[in-house]
Amino acid sequence: QVQLVESGGGLVQAGDSLRLACAVHGRTLSNNVMAWFRQPPGKARDFVAASTQSSTIYADSVKGRFTISRDNAKNTVYLQMNSLKPEDTAVYYCAAVRSGSLYRTSSSYPYWGQGTQVTVSS
Repeated sequence: QVQLVESGGGLVQAGDSLRLACAVHGRTLSNNVMAWFRQPPGKARDFVAASTQSSTIYADSVKGRFTISRDNAKNTVYLQMNSLKPEDTAVYYCAAVRSGSLYRTSSSYPYWGQGTQVTVSS
């Protein structure tokens, strides 16, 4: 029905950049609130960023380094990650909900991608 397919993860060194992509299938992207979460090994899932068509919010830990964006023509949401740090190491998930609110909690999002591993070495 609605599928989110993530890609772009990998192994990088501190200071490098990665761009994650989340392709949305089965629903028009423009009406959704999209978000990125991450789960470090052995820890709870944390909020990273969220966006509507006109607004974005970020976790304090990634402000100034990460950017969430949309390409409506490709029906894809991106997370540009710059100046990566070892603390950014986690499985990154994209999530979606049909709402106008910028939710920060994972329970607010009914649709999730499969996750993509990002590992940052020091």
